[in-house]
Amino acid sequence: MSPDRTGTAPFGTVHPIPADWGVHRIPDLSGKLAVVTGGNTGLGLATARELARAGANVVLAVRSTERGAVAAAEIARTAPRSRLEVRRLDLADLSSVRDFAERLLDDHPALDLLVNNAGIMAVPRRTTADGFESQFGVNHLGHYALTGRLLPALGAATAARVVTVSSDLHTLGRLDFRDLQSKRHYGRLRAYGNSKLANLLFTAELDRRAAAAGLALRAYAVHPGFVATSLATTGRPLLVRLLVAVPHTIVAVRPSTGALPALCAATLPGLPGGLYLGPRGRSGIRGAPAVLAPHPRARDHASALRLWEVSQSLTAVRYDFSSATRVPNTPMP
Repeated sequence: MSPDRTGTAPFGTVHPIPADWGVHRIPDLSGKLAVVTGGNTGLGLATARELARAGANVVLAVRSTERGAVAAAEIARTAPRSRLEVRRLDLADLSSVRDFAERLLDDHPALDLLVNNAGIMAVPRRTTADGFESQFGVNHLGHYALTGRLLPALGAATAARVVTVSSDLHTLGRLDFRDLQSKRHYGRLRAYGNSKLANLLFTAELDRRAAAAGLALRAYAVHPGFVATSLATTGRPLLVRLLVAVPHTIVAVRPSTGALPALCAATLPGLPGGLYLGPRGRSGIRGAPAVLAPHPRARDHASALRLWEVSQSLTAVRYDFSSATRVPNTPMP
């Protein structure tokens, strides 16, 4: 990446986000419904909390409903206007994704905001319940399947948004379509970078397809910066945890700061779709949200198309844009 990380979006669009953008600029979200995956901890909790404070009704989609209930109680103390739900979702199991989506659609015909936040990072090679390499399976395929299954509700909303948490480490990714499951070569960070690159390609293709279908649905990808969460330490040896503790203490930002790009993408009025948002600072660690220029590999249309087709085949989830509600000539919110 160049020293100046702000730049053009995948389609050459630059949007002037206010330099002082913060949670004080989030509009009233009363009556809106949001789903936040991994909403019980870290970035997900910070994101869910601010959406609820703005009046949105929030579904915490979590692996542990017990921990989710604790998080919901914490949010409720500062967001009395919001209705909070805790629902189980395991992105490493496509049957769990299907069950979650079916039950949500039964209870909520329209979904205004989906924040694809949950993820795993740089873990030893293992596989999901469906046999996928875990980082690619959870970070990309799980969210691809979830978004597709929730498309009817997203299409029924007036102007829904899908925000997917990627990472600046997508620059490490190089998708090898002959070995997407990293069976021949596996590196923890490389596999993580692949999954985050997939997030960006998925976002660009989702936004393109929704626009082509005439849906008032926009998709965004975000980079939170260097955030002090458990993502980089969970399951690591003691020495690694100790080494990570120093930069986490000195350099990393709080989850409340790291959540700002996702919150901006989710709520800033008039924001064009297909953008990649992250910290404005040159280091990529901190700063108010700004539009960033992703790596050229994240802007390759042929790769985005191929990834979409492969993801459809692997998950058996086909996006039916034609059956989703069309909202023609809707003013950009």
